[in-house]
Amino acid sequence: MHIEQLEYIVKVAETGSISIAAETLHVSQSGISQSITRLEEELGVKIFKRHRRLGAVPTDEGKTLIKKAYEVIMKLQEFKEAAQTYNTVNSGNLKLSSIPGFMLFLLEPLSSYKHAYPNVDIEISEKPVQHIIEHVQNNQIDIGLITIYEDLLKKREDLLFEVILEGKMMVSVSKKSPFAITKTITPQQLMSQNVILYNGDYVKQFASKLISKFGPMNILFTSDNTEVIKKAIAEGLGVTIVPDFTLLNNPDVLSGEIVPVEIVEYDQETIGLGWVRSVHNKFSKNTKKFLEHFKFHSRMLTYSSQND
Repeated sequence: MHIEQLEYIVKVAETGSISIAAETLHVSQSGISQSITRLEEELGVKIFKRHRRLGAVPTDEGKTLIKKAYEVIMKLQEFKEAAQTYNTVNSGNLKLSSIPGFMLFLLEPLSSYKHAYPNVDIEISEKPVQHIIEHVQNNQIDIGLITIYEDLLKKREDLLFEVILEGKMMVSVSKKSPFAITKTITPQQLMSQNVILYNGDYVKQFASKLISKFGPMNILFTSDNTEVIKKAIAEGLGVTIVPDFTLLNNPDVLSGEIVPVEIVEYDQETIGLGWVRSVHNKFSKNTKKFLEHFKFHSRMLTYSSQND
């Protein structure tokens, strides 16, 4: 078994295609295919099913092994970075801001980053998108993690963006709600609920589009306090609209107190989560290293959530 084989199965699982994985890793398709076959023979386990239309689809056993492969690769990366710290002094500060509701997701990549670079002081704040953009422009933070959508990209030529996670808007309801059983809700059904809105640009914009198409929305209240909103939802006082990636690692969702519900019969645009910086300021080495950890954990958690 070689580390390259683990990298191959991880990349094929990410892309769903041996050809795309080969192009990304700059190796031949036959090289990846033969390497995976040898690994399957060595382990005595079939990791992928090959389909002409569906591409390479992990088997049930393969899903477990691919998750383990992610962990091995991450540990190897940590090993390499730990070795580098003996040759290069990595110190200084890392200041970042994130949209509310996403802070819990950052715990693992921040912990991994801090383990690799213990001399870097990390400062985190939680702010709405527009405040994060202002701090980026004023050079008050190194990086901002925000929701990225089409209208924002059109408005801001002075900023650079990169989408790391893609998602869509969901409705969060109490476990006692009948929608927690069906796991779906139509816009018409949503309009009949007490809706609690987070005071963020994209959430308000999304709600406005629903209102313009389906009529008035019964908004119970609007708040920028995510804890208050979560408590109100858990107690069944109303429902809320959130990007699905803000629910990753959310303890209320993991415990079942709050249930994500898909909005059906409505064609919505994709929303992204990623970084923003000014065109005038380049990322520091510390920021670039943090992004490597953040991207890796994003891919790993997204893959896990899709295959649970």
